[in-house]
Amino acid sequence: MTTPANTYTHGHHESVLRSHRWRTAENSAAYLLPALRPGMTLLDIGAGPGTITVDLAERVAPGQVTAVEISESVLELARAEAARRGGTAAGGIVFAVADVHSLQFDDDSFDVVHAHQVLQHVADPVLALREMRRVCRPGGLVAARDGSYSDFVWTPRPPELDEWLDVYLRTARANGGEPDAGRHLAQWARDAGFTEVAATNDDWVYESEADRRWWGQMWAERILRSDMASQALAGGFASQADLERISRAWRAWAATPGASITIPNGEILAVA
Repeated sequence: MTTPANTYTHGHHESVLRSHRWRTAENSAAYLLPALRPGMTLLDIGAGPGTITVDLAERVAPGQVTAVEISESVLELARAEAARRGGTAAGGIVFAVADVHSLQFDDDSFDVVHAHQVLQHVADPVLALREMRRVCRPGGLVAARDGSYSDFVWTPRPPELDEWLDVYLRTARANGGEPDAGRHLAQWARDAGFTEVAATNDDWVYESEADRRWWGQMWAERILRSDMASQALAGGFASQADLERISRAWRAWAATPGASITIPNGEILAVA
């Protein structure tokens, strides 16, 4: 069987990693934490810069966490975070290059299989969830959390930010992804063969002055310098002038007193 190809829309520019390094188990995997116990084995798919990975390792220590990414260069980011944090938990992490569509692990290898903001980017999320189920032991948990871009709510809402959303949606879908994955997780899991699926929702909210400036300035840079920018240009979804106008709008929004943005995330806990 041919493994579907994946294109990661955001890429790994520093402006993207700045956002990813903000993520912790507490603010990005709270729905999973009550189910974790010391001694569990856990597979973290799409570990990125490793901040969530190390948090999860601390929760299941002395159990082992296996962190996977699509390339060795990306995996080095998680390795660096584990080395920076140190401690017993960091020593319990192993690293591997893997594609979620075709995981190289044996059946029933892990107590928990976790993926955060991953399924929105893969070519076949149902196949990915089947693989996650295969490598999870019977009775174990498959946990996934993804945003839904079309459901973002922000105020004020200048037309340039609607344009930003349209450019992002078209770029992500041209890459074969589904940027509204959070809406679909439960059905994808059922299509993958899960019969016991608990679906929840949780929001990230940026409304303090510090959070608003951080988010808006981060996207003002990402829209110009990340892989998404080059992909949007190559796909004809925006011109350089469009991206520069959107960038200025993000900076203006970030400086607006009272501005806020709410990012909804769908979550599933599925029993293998």
